[in-house]
Amino acid sequence: MKNHPTAPFTVSVFDVSHRIGEERSVRLDETLPERWGEGVAYVDAGQTVSVDLSLEGLHDGILVSAEIDATAVAECVRCLEPVDIPVQVEFQELFAYSPTEELEFSVQDNHVNCEQLVRDAVVLSLPFQPLCDEDCLGLDPATGEKLTEPRAQDGSTIDPRWAALEALASTDTTTASKPAAKKRTK
Repeated sequence: MKNHPTAPFTVSVFDVSHRIGEERSVRLDETLPERWGEGVAYVDAGQTVSVDLSLEGLHDGILVSAEIDATAVAECVRCLEPVDIPVQVEFQELFAYSPTEELEFSVQDNHVNCEQLVRDAVVLSLPFQPLCDEDCLGLDPATGEKLTEPRAQDGSTIDPRWAALEALASTDTTTASKPAAKKRTK
């Protein structure tokens, strides 16, 4: 249900404005015109974000409480498989009748625009390192295939980049056992 044709997540508060204690609930289902999120996880353009709003008239403004439901898409950081992540987040904000420095949001023409609050709540709830499963083992470094069981640790295989350090450790065992020379202090 859209209440204001010009902006998504904008709701008319005419019926609760300046009516202390008056409450109303609104459900918004908005299709995103652009992608929300820039990291590994994001809510893609064209996805629907559902918001259940509760509007309550107060002496100095409108208290807006919201429960948000959306689905983010991501790529598992261990195995690179696609992952759908359910996003469920809440916020509560006061929209003042008169804009002040203390209150960032205000009622404009008997409407409240919740787009910035909804976007911030959704984007901030997205994981930085999404996983397809907590026990995901990742990819096999040799084959690039997804691991289904833990790899056996073979101690004899040494990465060729570390071979020079291995040679240093094995050839000079006598200097490791000598005590370091002490500095004289005056």
